[in-house]
Amino acid sequence: MSLNKKHAEVLKTEEDILKAIKQDKWMMEVLGAASRLQLPDFCISAGFVRSKVWDVQHGYTQRTPLPDVDVVYFDASDTDELKEKKYENMLLQLIPDVPWSVKNQARMHEVNKLPAFRNTEHAIACYTETATSIGVRMNGDELQLIAPYGVVDLLACRIAPTPLYARDTSYHAIYLKRVKQKNWQWLWPCVQMEDIHND
Repeated sequence: MSLNKKHAEVLKTEEDILKAIKQDKWMMEVLGAASRLQLPDFCISAGFVRSKVWDVQHGYTQRTPLPDVDVVYFDASDTDELKEKKYENMLLQLIPDVPWSVKNQARMHEVNKLPAFRNTEHAIACYTETATSIGVRMNGDELQLIAPYGVVDLLACRIAPTPLYARDTSYHAIYLKRVKQKNWQWLWPCVQMEDIHND
């Protein structure tokens, strides 16, 4: 990745984030491909949006590679994991070089040992960090952000636990382990970690 802080375009609002995504040809192609599947209550979540925002905030001129592109949807009528693999294969046919990951949030609470989710936004609200609790979807020609905790932490490059993973919860250790393993500050030096010590 190349750093160009001097001329960095700083995002300040949700509208700025949407504009940055619209101007990113690759992201729009990925969103367009996912939209073609017409999955119920779908969006592309987590690092797809977070990494874009942090790249812009750091003035990077090249995209930070993503380990996966998280397409999430909610369909309680069919929670067969094989259906998700079918969707992944369909997406690979459309854009082969994208690391697609498709997950039905109607079953993911069981995988993560959490209470059942009501819909996709509820599932995203139960992600580990506030800056990761973000998604984007296409509604016709328009983009919509799904941001249960807003975008303040995301824009500030700040990592903090969501309520489910806060210091006084039984899931806090999962948060601590995850932020240590991810080591986001190595990729994005301006990232600030909050609540990383289990005092």
